[in-house]
Amino acid sequence: MVSRAYDGFPAAVGVSRLTVYDWPTVDGLPGGGTPHLHLTCGEGYVVTAGRGAVQTLTTSGFEETPLEPGTVAWFTPGTIHRLVTGGGDGEGLEITVVVQNRGLPEAGDAVLTLPQDLLAGPGTYAEAIRVPADSPEAEQAEAVRIRRDLATRRFLELREATENGDPEPLRAFQRAAAELVRPRLDAWERQWRQGAHAAAEATRAQLDALRGKDDAHLTAARVFATAPAASGRFGMCGRLAVYPGV
Repeated sequence: MVSRAYDGFPAAVGVSRLTVYDWPTVDGLPGGGTPHLHLTCGEGYVVTAGRGAVQTLTTSGFEETPLEPGTVAWFTPGTIHRLVTGGGDGEGLEITVVVQNRGLPEAGDAVLTLPQDLLAGPGTYAEAIRVPADSPEAEQAEAVRIRRDLATRRFLELREATENGDPEPLRAFQRAAAELVRPRLDAWERQWRQGAHAAAEATRAQLDALRGKDDAHLTAARVFATAPAASGRFGMCGRLAVYPGV
């Protein structure tokens, strides 16, 4: 029996290159991204240039993890995270981002820490985060900066409440985020089955084949390469270079 193959990027992860926004933040830092969490996707950072930190908030509390070239940092779903730049070295913070479940973050598996009234429903939230795609770049940048600053202010409020021993504001945000994505779950499951689940099943099939002295899948080996499909795209945390099918 020929074991099943999976031709996507290893483990069906997504990869992008990120340059963190250098716009000054509402709390006086040289630059930073938009705080948000993922509902089902872990995320990892491989720092390639610059210095800064990733600020994280969970029910366990607030943490700040320093980032510099060579650092690899990652976190699990449910972690509110905010990238901030260190400044002062003349070099922007650049990161290769590796994210679990390729395609799900792009399909809505990320919720910004907006004020609670803007999380009231999918339509309200979609309008609050909308970036006018057909507008001039300066207008897009202004929209992204406004939503970043709005989310940052709420992140700082959530952090303060958590540090003061009041977990309810953070829990209320988590509940609202989960409710926002509930209508998408069937579509997400289909995408997961075609991606991460299929990749894991391919490994299971290959293990079974090798155990049965069937090495036919080795003869079907292939090599793939790609270049960015788009560079400079406005993302949640910075300007992105994104890759097709990765």
